[in-house]
Amino acid sequence: MKLIKTLLLFLILISFSCKVKPTKSDIAKDANTTSIQIPIMQTSKASSLAKVWIDSTTGHKIEKLVNRAGDNRSFYFHNNPFLKSEDGNSDLMIFSGNTETGNQFFSVNLKTKNINQITTKKGNKRGEILGKKTRKVFYMIQDSVFATHIDTHTTEFIYKFSDDVIGSVTSLNADETLLGGALITKEENDIFKKNPRKSDYFDKIYEAKLERSLITIHVNTKEFNNIYSENAWLNHIQFSPTDPDLLMYCHEGPWHKVDRIWNIHIKTKKNELIHKRTVYREIAGHEFFSPDGNTIWFDLQIPRGETFYLAGKHLDTGEETRYALKRDEWSIHFNISPDQKTFAGDGGDEGQVAHAKDGMWLYHFTPKGDSLVSKKLVDMKNHDYDLEPNVHFSPNGKQIIFRANFEGSTQIYAVDIKRPSL
Repeated sequence: MKLIKTLLLFLILISFSCKVKPTKSDIAKDANTTSIQIPIMQTSKASSLAKVWIDSTTGHKIEKLVNRAGDNRSFYFHNNPFLKSEDGNSDLMIFSGNTETGNQFFSVNLKTKNINQITTKKGNKRGEILGKKTRKVFYMIQDSVFATHIDTHTTEFIYKFSDDVIGSVTSLNADETLLGGALITKEENDIFKKNPRKSDYFDKIYEAKLERSLITIHVNTKEFNNIYSENAWLNHIQFSPTDPDLLMYCHEGPWHKVDRIWNIHIKTKKNELIHKRTVYREIAGHEFFSPDGNTIWFDLQIPRGETFYLAGKHLDTGEETRYALKRDEWSIHFNISPDQKTFAGDGGDEGQVAHAKDGMWLYHFTPKGDSLVSKKLVDMKNHDYDLEPNVHFSPNGKQIIFRANFEGSTQIYAVDIKRPSL
């Protein structure tokens, strides 16, 4: 009888111990449900060196996605970096990494984490344009445009801008036949050279009201077209992901002084303003297309720095959706999940437009009524927001990929949206 009581007491103690809050030494389950030891740490240089950890504040698992020497930088938030592997069994992400011969493009297999160098051509490369259908990455070195095949690494020359103009390309249309970009004057280029910091050149470029042109270059025929010119800072150029003839651009400058977001049909040359400001100091910006091309989403503040929304303009119906945000939830950039049901945000420090007291987080947002419900994924207090995290959802929608410098260099990470079982 004494033995039975002892066994019962032991079982009760075991049952109670299973309900105790997990500690740093607890076993976490990874995405494949394989039991492994994952340290629970503050997100910082130390955690980055651990490669995989659980954020001690949020409880979400983070992994260093790219493990190679030097700085590694993921794409700008509205530039798609993903395509299927050559065998179609996994997803690749294209990124830029520093080397002794300038920055080069690489791929990382999101399943195996294997890294493959794509480009080898010397020189610093501008632009990060991926053609998923043609399986090519497009970029510029000085005044010339090149394309390198993701799998064969074969590089081809596309186009050289003439010496009397200064041109750039930043986007590829939906059927991957046209590159879109801009021409600027040499006078504007001199302003950039003399004022390399954004805080120095931003107002100067806006106030100069110099001519800019929107241009296209045909990838195969090399035909160059100037499709629109204006004495304004035309910027943030993006082709629709579904309509090969639709190009979005912005009037850049202090957002509260411009009607920023525009579409142009490259054949008819018809311009359309996407959002008209309605009150003094209202701003709309950091616009991006939904994956189906039906909606343009943007940061909306009515007025600037006071009331915050993530807004979307449906291009067919003209209907505008607005989801309210709290000040601390405002993010430099937002992005949308592959199923278009949820959003991500990269937060911001107190020096940003929202002046958030507690805004240094990576967020996952779920719409509820006319607002967004936020979940904190990563504590970013050890990140310097001079580097914008530029969030992307992974192709399977289970992770948010971002860049950060809490290691002391620029590196690429992925955080699980779902918290692990402990």
